[in-house]
Parts: sequence; C-alpha cells; structure tokens
Amino acid sequence: MLREISPRVRRILPSEQENLIRCAARIRTELQQGVKKPYKDLIDVSWGDAHRLGMKPLSFVRQVIAACLYPALLQSGRLPIDAQQRAQRLMAECEGGSVGSYTASRGIPHVQRSVTDFIFRRDGGVPSNPENIFIFNGSQCALSFVLKLLAQGEGLPQTAVLTPVPTYQTFTMALAEQGVMMVPYQLCEEEGWALKVEELRRVLRASRGHCSPRALYVINPGNPTGHVQSRKSIEEVIRFAAEEKLFLMADEVYQGSVHGEESVFVSYKKVLFEMGQEYSDSVELASFHSVSKGFMGECGLRGGYVELVNLDPAVMGVAHMLLSTMSSSAVIGQIALDILTNPPQPGDPSYPSYSKEVRLSQDTLVRNMRLAQEVLGGLPGVSCQVVWGGIYVFPRLHLPPRAVELAKKQGVEADLLYCSRLLEEAGVCAGPGCEHGQKEGTYHLRFCVMTPPENLEEMLRRLKTFHIRFLSEFS
Repeated sequence: MLREISPRVRRILPSEQENLIRCAARIRTELQQGVKKPYKDLIDVSWGDAHRLGMKPLSFVRQVIAACLYPALLQSGRLPIDAQQRAQRLMAECEGGSVGSYTASRGIPHVQRSVTDFIFRRDGGVPSNPENIFIFNGSQCALSFVLKLLAQGEGLPQTAVLTPVPTYQTFTMALAEQGVMMVPYQLCEEEGWALKVEELRRVLRASRGHCSPRALYVINPGNPTGHVQSRKSIEEVIRFAAEEKLFLMADEVYQGSVHGEESVFVSYKKVLFEMGQEYSDSVELASFHSVSKGFMGECGLRGGYVELVNLDPAVMGVAHMLLSTMSSSAVIGQIALDILTNPPQPGDPSYPSYSKEVRLSQDTLVRNMRLAQEVLGGLPGVSCQVVWGGIYVFPRLHLPPRAVELAKKQGVEADLLYCSRLLEEAGVCAGPGCEHGQKEGTYHLRFCVMTPPENLEEMLRRLKTFHIRFLSEFS
C-alpha cells in the first residue's frame, strides 16, 4: 500500500477555486434535473479555454488533423488540396506513415523546422536552430521540464525562481512539484501592472539569505493581468538578468493576442539579440509558446514548445538525456503546432477561409475586451486597468468592510466569498484574485473574454445585476 507521499507533492497547495469548480458542477447537474434557479444556464468564464467557452476551431487545423487520423479522407474530395498536401507531408514525417507512431523525443524534425522558421520571421531574421527546439504536450509541460533542469538543493542552496504576482495557479504548483521555491515580485497595478526592475532588485536581495535565486520568470502578455511589456521594459529586465546571472524564462503563449492600440508584442529573444553580443551571447533564455491560446485556442490538443538559448553544451546534453526518459509529445498537438507556426499563405486554396476565421476570432477578442472594460468601468466599487493583451480581464473589487468581515468569519478571502455568491445567485463562475496572488488588502476577479459576444453580454449583464445587489446588501 502507498503510505507515504513525497514531501514535494505535499507542498502543492490546493487551488482556491476547487470548491467553485465542484459547486459549478453541482449547479449544472441541478439545472439538467430541472431544479429552478434564477438563471437558465451556467456561464463558466473561469477557464482560459476558448472552445469550452463556445469559440469554433479553425477549419484548416481540423481538416489536416482529420486527414492524418483517417487517411481515407484524402480520396473523398471533401478537403482543400492544400489541407490534403499538408496532411500527406506530415504523415510522411511520421514513422510508418502513421500519426499513431512515437516521434523523436524532441518532436518531429519537420515541425521543429517549422517552429524555427516561425521564430526567424517573427523576430525579423534572428537565427533559430532546430536543435534548440523542444516540443511538449503544451507549454506547461515545457515549463516543468525547464524547472526540473534548474531544481537543486534544500534550504539555503534551494533553487528559487522570481515569479510575478499576480500569476496563475498551475505555475506555482509546478514550482512546488519540482522542489523550487517561489520568490514573488509584485507587478505595479497602479501603472497598468508594469514590471518594475526596482521591485526585482528588492525581492532578490531579500531572498538571498534563505534560498538560491537562479531564474526570473516573466509572462508577456500577462496572465491574468493582460499587460504587454514595452521594448524598453524588456531591455531593463534583460540587463537585470545579466547583472544578476539569472536564467530568463519568458512565457509568451499570449503573443498572438495583443489587441491594445498602443501595444505590440516583441519577443524577449528578438530584444536580446538586438542588444548586442554583450547580452546575446551570454544571457540564458527559455521562451515558451503554445497552440492553446490566441486565435487557435486548441487547449485540448496539447501542443507547445520551448526554445533554449545560450545554454552550456553540457547542460544541453543533460536536457537531451532528460527528455529521452519521457515519452514523445502527442503527434496531434505537434500537427497543430506545425499549422500555428506555418499557416496557409496568400495564394493557397485555404488562405481566404483561414484568414477570415482568424480575423473573426481576433475581432471577437477586441470587441469583447472593450465591452468588458466599458461595463466594469461603469460599476461602482470596481476599477480595471486597461488590458493590452491576453484573453483575461482582472478588475479590482473595492468591497464593503462588512463583506470583508463576513469573509474573515468564514475563513475565506473576500473575493472568494464574492465569487461563491456570484456563482450561486447569478450562475456565473469566475476566478477570485486570491487564486492568482495579490497585494494584501486588495481583491480581484479574473474572467476570460474569449467567447462568443452573446455569451459575454449575458455574463456581464448578470455580473452587473449581482454586483449592485451585493454592494447594497453589505453597504
């Protein structure tokens, strides 16, 4: 019998949202059984899962995958010729011509080359080497892999990672699982959730007496905050990492979801290489991307990659060895990754429909984000920084003291109390700020806007009605 649990596993803290998820499941079952509620359905916007929220998959992605899974479709005459050709090419890259085969541990070489070509184009000609591309079942697996390379020691020599607050729960769980300490640095809410180097210096100095900070983790565009770093900000972070000899981990999975009029995504790698050899030859960097976010939204297909830059050859050797102990990533996710990084081009038969569907997805995100911020801006007791990227809104809740006191009596955070009531009374499931970390005495709400407009409109209508009633009750 299993009697002892690993101390690392025990250090993984349960999600604050687990009770909300269980409650949402109960409510959904009750609605199906005909139990009368003030609402006819449950709206769950707590997930960053576009398809779960009603967005449609891109046709070309599914056509290629369908043909790879069932090659008889290639003779059906129902698929565009370029979808057929892509499927045939990808199957030819698989052992035995089948997507049911294992692939090389780092991924299908053809897909690795697609990723490097994508990075080369994205970064304006900055070189990328397929040998530095490691493909995983999503970016979260890639993050855990890099943390495993970094992790060592207990106590003073224990590896630590400077981590933004707010952040998302699964990353903090991954830190605990790998035995890595989290050193939180606060993003500046009053300045649009800006990343301040002074804050990085402060927490680094404070942490060095009880752990060994070895890496700096950044999320750009931010999750859950939606901030987008400027080139100047990225340069400052790179200089700081170089001065302190910190390994940079750049989570850039929302790079295809920048929608602010004054914002543009610039990768950490591009800035690093444009800062000159003093930095481009020495700063160690891992950059992550995924098919789960942005216009593709293929969370369930599980495809992502990490590009490792400037690692010592001996460390790269260990990385290859470590990866060989794992099963290769899912081939279907690799196919989606190939399409993300090498989509249909002008002149291809599928290009008109593909570009139309991508544009619809992007337009929906922009429209929804503006609507959400407009509604939130008109609510008393709510303030929301402008969101420039990503798929979430993270407004601050200025809750009445009586509500805060009630939450304390119940042993929960006030925004968790708020979300519990929102779920029960309005049928809306959103994430509480305490799930993501926040300054003491502040409360927030996170919800995803990557959903059909009519869903968001109904969700915001319920939120507005509930919020005004909640304030009235506790004022």
